[in-house]
Amino acid sequence: MPTAPSRPWRARPTPLLVAALVAAIPPLVAGAETAPPWAGLEDVHLDIIPRTAEERARVGAVTAPPKDFAAPWPYEENPGGAQTVRARGTADAFSQPAANLTFRQELDFKVGNGMFRRVWVSAPASTIASDGLGPLYNARSCQRCHLKDGRGHPPEGPEDDAVSMFLRISIPAPIPDEGDLAAMEHYIAGTHATAPDPVYGTQLQDFSLPGHAAEYRLDLRHEEIEVPLSGGEMAVLRRPAYAAADPGYGPLHPDAMLSPRVAPQMIGMGLLEAIPAADILAWADPEDGDGDGISGIPQIVWSDVHDRPMLGRFGHKAGNPTVLEQTASAFAGDIGISNPVYPAGSGDCTDRQIACIAALDGGDAEQGGVEIDAVGLDLVAFYSRTLAVPARRDVADRQVLRGREVFFATGCTSCHRPTYVTHRLAGDDPASFQLIWPYTDLLLHDMGEGLADNRPEGRADGREWRTAPLWGVGLTETVSGHSYFLHDGRARSLLEAVLWHGGEAQAARDAVVEMAPEDRAALIRYLESL
Repeated sequence: MPTAPSRPWRARPTPLLVAALVAAIPPLVAGAETAPPWAGLEDVHLDIIPRTAEERARVGAVTAPPKDFAAPWPYEENPGGAQTVRARGTADAFSQPAANLTFRQELDFKVGNGMFRRVWVSAPASTIASDGLGPLYNARSCQRCHLKDGRGHPPEGPEDDAVSMFLRISIPAPIPDEGDLAAMEHYIAGTHATAPDPVYGTQLQDFSLPGHAAEYRLDLRHEEIEVPLSGGEMAVLRRPAYAAADPGYGPLHPDAMLSPRVAPQMIGMGLLEAIPAADILAWADPEDGDGDGISGIPQIVWSDVHDRPMLGRFGHKAGNPTVLEQTASAFAGDIGISNPVYPAGSGDCTDRQIACIAALDGGDAEQGGVEIDAVGLDLVAFYSRTLAVPARRDVADRQVLRGREVFFATGCTSCHRPTYVTHRLAGDDPASFQLIWPYTDLLLHDMGEGLADNRPEGRADGREWRTAPLWGVGLTETVSGHSYFLHDGRARSLLEAVLWHGGEAQAARDAVVEMAPEDRAALIRYLESL
């Protein structure tokens, strides 16, 4: 049988190498010369019980590089550890509670699910529980974008709206002057300085309440690109071009930078949040010190909840550090719902959108002056954290096993890191001390010009993206009714997604193009089993 190009499993850095890497990074907060390097990257949002020496040894053994590819490995059938549930062959496959929830936690999950599905209406309404929508928004509920907790998709024709997709917007900004203490307070060293569009804010909303103009209409066009593959096969990619048509509040800023975003799947978020920051940082190699062409860097963002720099984990460019903040920012930006983290009643409206700012909002004194209070926000965040990861399928199938060997040998695991063990957490936290298989390093990587949005975000430049987790990827069509992938849904299949990889992934992508067709088919079959 033909073999895939040889590429070793990426060696895990030793503790001494980690210490050297950390020491080489300048202080995160500019002007904080006395702050230790990487200050603020502790897992401050988790109640952590330090691992014992015995536990560290067990973790090292269970996450060690594999040697035998002839049979399934222990535990890989359960990618979410004890949170894993049976894989359903229905659209509800991503909507199950984690298998290890207590009875009380399952009740919280169900209430959070109800709030995740809640359809918001404009204020004033007959109940304070559901009013406050907009005035500008992208969707009326979390569920409208993350349908069945799965992936969104780009519009599929003139009759299909872009409810699960929008454009982020920002403009370049100067790095703050060190003498401006207020501006420097939250500036993180190495960050690409940007600012919201002075009129349109941080994202473009394509829906609005009566009496308000929507901000734009998404104009999407495609150019087809043929990619010859080995064995006489051919793939056809679609190169998208995006424009903000019919701007409702005048022209965009001349330097406006736009970036499309499709809603990602929701499973396993609490487990990703519980991965030790040190384990993620250990995988970083900013200067490509090992010479393998992979130089992932950590995203560092300011946490509005913890008031300090933290490791970014969530979003296509890892722009949020915690599930709570990801949830709060989505309520504010996508639906226009104020909350304790982002309390503005007008959502993403700017001072130049006078009618939007002046509109009646749903903030009520009984809810602390916001439209969803801390209790409600926590419940939605808990629901998001505890959506179960479905079990793997066909782990013993010969073609799947061959595809797994190809995946490792081709170098895909240099970014799509297979395994972690989460923190041991106090209490009955369901994410505590789980062996998980998310297939991501949660770092930023240069993905080449083909996928570049040319819009920096935090420490990510216009070509860098966070490695997307792969667990559940094979159930996308079952859950979402489509097989669109990548940050903007341009890829219509897993093979197309692979072929869009460039930059640091160029060598792996080229290996897929050139490998024997049966190995390429096995690789895709393996991905479909995840």
